[in-house]
Amino acid sequence: MMTSTTTLAIGTGAGTLVLSTVSALVTGVLATSTLRHHRQVFAWTRKIRGRDEANAELDRPAEWLTDLYKAQCRLARKPCRAGDFEDISQTGNMIKGIADHTGALRPELTEVADRVDVYLATALPEPGPAAEVTAPELRAQLVQAMRQEAARGELARAVMAAEQKIKALRHG
Repeated sequence: MMTSTTTLAIGTGAGTLVLSTVSALVTGVLATSTLRHHRQVFAWTRKIRGRDEANAELDRPAEWLTDLYKAQCRLARKPCRAGDFEDISQTGNMIKGIADHTGALRPELTEVADRVDVYLATALPEPGPAAEVTAPELRAQLVQAMRQEAARGELARAVMAAEQKIKALRHG
């Protein structure tokens, strides 16, 4: 007797069937791996986008704090009258306006706004029509100028603390 093998159709031999199965499995593994990678990339993209949006919210306060720091530095060691405080007053009002809407930065911005108010309250009185200043008046102005410089230093420290908090929020 003769044994013969017959194939059912052309190309359906055992080798071709195994090759097709292995090829399908490799394709499935590659597709699964690609899908997992894309999910990780999309999650990373969402995380970065969220961080960018949060950083954009901090841009305005950071800019105003920088402006406030520069303005108070221009007035360092210089006795000032109310008119000299225009920039500081305006920037302080802007910071005060957003302090309640900044969440994590609220305590620092509130502290800066309070320090601005204290600093503005130390303005020296406008000179009177008299050409001469008496010794007691001069002494009072000197004391007020020293209070002003101390208040300016406290304002500078509050601004620096708020800027550090913004930096920590951006990188955290």
